[in-house]
Amino acid sequence: MRITHVECHLVRVPGPNPPFAWRQGLPGSWPDGMGAVLRICTDEGAEGVAFAPRKGVIVQDIVDRLLRTELIGADPYQREWLWHRMWELDRVEEMPLYVLGLADVALWDLAAKVVAQPVWQLLGGYRTEIPAQASTVTFGTVEEYLDVADQVRELGFTSIKLHAWGDWRRDAKLCAALREHVGDDFPLAYDGSAGFDLADAIRLGHVLSDAGYLWYEEPMREFSVTAYKWLGEKVAVPLLVGETSDGAHMNTADFVASGAATAGVRTSTELRGGFTGAMRIAHLADAYRLRAEVHGPIIPHQHLCMAVPNNTYYESLITATQVRREDCVGADGLVRAPQAPGVGLPSHLDYPAALAAHV
Repeated sequence: MRITHVECHLVRVPGPNPPFAWRQGLPGSWPDGMGAVLRICTDEGAEGVAFAPRKGVIVQDIVDRLLRTELIGADPYQREWLWHRMWELDRVEEMPLYVLGLADVALWDLAAKVVAQPVWQLLGGYRTEIPAQASTVTFGTVEEYLDVADQVRELGFTSIKLHAWGDWRRDAKLCAALREHVGDDFPLAYDGSAGFDLADAIRLGHVLSDAGYLWYEEPMREFSVTAYKWLGEKVAVPLLVGETSDGAHMNTADFVASGAATAGVRTSTELRGGFTGAMRIAHLADAYRLRAEVHGPIIPHQHLCMAVPNNTYYESLITATQVRREDCVGADGLVRAPQAPGVGLPSHLDYPAALAAHV
């Protein structure tokens, strides 16, 4: 089997309604815009697709200039070779993280469809359901967070992760108030969205430790492994690291070797090199008895959650103060394993018509 053509289709992606905010200094939710669907087809009729929800024009440019030439004529089952080839191209192109794994996701989709299995089974399969963690965006007041906490608990969620304001004093008061509100036995986590320097990260880390938070995620930009090592030496709350740093498992290994990954590491298809990179990270973490928590609420991550044994939650984003469950989250707060062959694409987009026009 050989790859015969590679297509990139721009698709309109509606922005969240209502729009939401991240911490101070970061742009909020995206407006309506263009995503991209990558389609890889073969001489035997098998095909795979992957979806980039934003920055479609950038994806299309890289496909047109680089990926099409690299992929056409290749064996689609040689995912390992093609994954390494992407990193070779990155040496001169410096591709965005969300592009490095896009072809890999499409190739796993293709292979799973050929054998009529969902990708999580092809990856090995570990579980068929997992709890969803309610992961907030940034709301305006402590009272809004507490009300959201009540709603998500009523909807069946059994853990909450906070994204807050990026002011360590204000965030510390929120974290303490939420702990008091939900009691000692309800699992809580905190994500700093890289908003702090080392000194303020240490100050907030002490508060999170006292409040018994599960983990402290990305308080600083991940450029300096040494800064995270120093943070880990100063605070008792477990650190969850390696979400957005470049280099997939290679960079994650440095975090682990430094001793900073005291809770574990993040893994994802979107930021860590597709399914191939994500599973490398999961196996690396498992060798050190660390967690590899799957980052973000996209369809490939439903598969990843079912395949990674050392993952605790599916991260389900709560974007509004009037909470509704994501479609994949059941009334019991659990996400079930996808059953259709391949990965599956979001059902609300107009890509089927775009693809049908090119068959």
